[in-house]
Amino acid sequence: MNSQVAAIVLAAGASRRLGQPKQLLVHEGETLLQRTVRLSLEAGALPVFVVLGANFAAIHPVVDWSNSLQLFNQDWNKGIATSIHKGVKALQDNVPHIAGSLILTCDQPRLTDAHLRLLIDTFVEQPEPTIVASQYAGMIGTPAAFPREVFVDLLKLRGDKGARALLVKPPCPLVAVPFPGGDEDIDEPADLALLK
Repeated sequence: MNSQVAAIVLAAGASRRLGQPKQLLVHEGETLLQRTVRLSLEAGALPVFVVLGANFAAIHPVVDWSNSLQLFNQDWNKGIATSIHKGVKALQDNVPHIAGSLILTCDQPRLTDAHLRLLIDTFVEQPEPTIVASQYAGMIGTPAAFPREVFVDLLKLRGDKGARALLVKPPCPLVAVPFPGGDEDIDEPADLALLK
């Protein structure tokens, strides 16, 4: 498949509030991280880069890396922006002509390949470089597809400022795609009930 859209899965965080690596939580028979990689591939994203950091030694051995590429972010503790930088630079180095990239995390248990495919299809249909983002709970968020022309803006993000900063004040047109359940994510022990 000659995909126009890659994927960057941000999975370098320490899950401090949760008290255990959320990447390894099991949902419907597979870890949240493996599930996110699989859904990205099934939606047509290629290549899929996974940015790891905290808990690397625990996470790396239990993920099937046959269809995705791992990146290690040694600066993960400086904020999510460093993981975005790592993923974007890998794209620029490996697939410089890619039209754009999905940016997503692995802690949204309601995520489906159908939603990711809709984001990609909507992105590809746009007549000009456009951000296509998920809409839930009255806000715009990730997963979101960013055109190559916006990579320079992603590289300007700092600290714990994630891609949402560019969704609030987009540097180009933005299309929102409804994502039912997108506001359900795993951050604290009480959220584990969402996996049942």
